[in-house]
Amino acid sequence: MSNELTRKKFRSSAETLRLVEASLKQRTRREKRFQFFGIASVVISIAFVGLFFTSIISQGYTAFYQTYVQLDINFEAELIDPQGNRDPQAISSANYQQLVRNSLADLFPDVSGRKEKRALRGLISVGGEYQLRDMVMAEPGLIATVAQVWVPADDELDMYFKGRVDINAEEINRRFKDQQVGWAEALRAGGRVESRFNTIFFTSGDSRDPEMAGIWAAAKGSFFMLFVTLIISFPLGVAAAIYLEEFAPRNRWVDLVEVNINNLAAVPSIVFGLLGLSVFINFFSLPRSAPLVGGLVLALMTMPTVIIAARSAITAVPPSIRQAALGLGASSVQTVVHHVLPLAMPGMLTGAILGLARALGETAPLLMIGMVAFIVEIPQTPLDPSSALPVQIYLWADSPERAFVERTSAAILVLLAFLLVMNAGAVWLRSKFEQRW
Repeated sequence: MSNELTRKKFRSSAETLRLVEASLKQRTRREKRFQFFGIASVVISIAFVGLFFTSIISQGYTAFYQTYVQLDINFEAELIDPQGNRDPQAISSANYQQLVRNSLADLFPDVSGRKEKRALRGLISVGGEYQLRDMVMAEPGLIATVAQVWVPADDELDMYFKGRVDINAEEINRRFKDQQVGWAEALRAGGRVESRFNTIFFTSGDSRDPEMAGIWAAAKGSFFMLFVTLIISFPLGVAAAIYLEEFAPRNRWVDLVEVNINNLAAVPSIVFGLLGLSVFINFFSLPRSAPLVGGLVLALMTMPTVIIAARSAITAVPPSIRQAALGLGASSVQTVVHHVLPLAMPGMLTGAILGLARALGETAPLLMIGMVAFIVEIPQTPLDPSSALPVQIYLWADSPERAFVERTSAAILVLLAFLLVMNAGAVWLRSKFEQRW
């Protein structure tokens, strides 16, 4: 009897062991599948990010240098200052375009016909004449002299030298014709072509001509907007967070406010643009396309994020800090100002920077308040008409000229650089000043 019982127990144990081993194998296979899907997801994500950056960089890095052409400019006194009295107004309004035409005619004397001359003049940017005007205005002694001047090339010539023009395609399908290719190669063979760092891209405003378009006006507008956003959203957001966490009573009205703050953080940004259009522009009659209005709209959009981050930072401060301060005789306000707030400030600053980084990349609310306008002048104050980097990218992406493609990608790179710096600053602040309890 005992042997029979022993055999049954042995069989039961063996069966249990077999079931456990089968279960372990099945669990191991599931874990391996889960790990595989996790690793595959990470690899696919990195591949898409790499593809995105590769596409942007490959299209945009050429915008950081510009093609220049050397011309022998004869600053004819008859064209610039026919009266000979060096009147600044007469010098400023002179026909400098004719100086460029005369120089090109001297380089290619065989060019005849109205259409061919127009094609030849199209090799040089319209910015060349403004460059000559500025040179003469700064140094009137150039009048009646001949000087070698490097002037910016037109966008089509610039694209050709950057390898963006497919000369193997049918000529009818190309804007840059075979005759212009011949002139371009003649200029290169004569040592009259040079690539330089594109300072225009970083120092100028928008332009209809791609080779003269820059991001400085948009970058300055973004700076003014972020400044307005910071000085409004950060103090108000921190004050609201302190009140809600430290002083507000626990009742349904406070709960309603908290729920609305959390909901506002998820509201689409274009809704804030509609709010800014109806309140700040239509009701308060603030100037359209002004960074001040853009900053106010972005401040409303950023404030919920700042409040939530500030409340989390305040909550992370241990209650013992408050109890110790109160036990030593400090008031509730003194406890918050002198103890809680300094300890929570790194987290608050991190939340503010992340909120500003989000505001920097917003486009939809700015379109609603008119910042999509074509603005050439660089703004000097937050009340001047301006654009913003995301809106500038949107405008350039909609332009038909081929050269605007590389400038769009280059502007995206600049915007991403700003965002990376701001996010890196937030990470540095958190790691530098955050205290772990």
